[in-house]
Amino acid sequence: MSNLSNRVQLIGHLGQDPEIVNLNDDKILVKFSLATSDRYTNKLGEKVTDTQWHRLLAFNATANIISEYVKKGSKICVQGKLVHRQWEDKDGEKQYTTEVVCDQVLMLDTKA
Repeated sequence: MSNLSNRVQLIGHLGQDPEIVNLNDDKILVKFSLATSDRYTNKLGEKVTDTQWHRLLAFNATANIISEYVKKGSKICVQGKLVHRQWEDKDGEKQYTTEVVCDQVLMLDTKA
């Protein structure tokens, strides 16, 4: 098992327009949220939709593509890696988040 991998693929819709953060050297970071939905029938025979929201980040060329072509409501497929971060907020409380750092994006439709 010397070749372990951390890869994530999500297909969903953007919940809001991507947030663009300008970094030094004319590079950008793009932050956005993506909704994925699973549908199933519960024990009572009722159709249920389970929607999950995911935090995503993109850098470099991937960020440029997302910032230019992807808007709220766009359906996209992204691939990347799962990252867990922690930090202390202004009150000294530990905060935790899980994000997908995207390195590939495929537009399935756009709202641009």
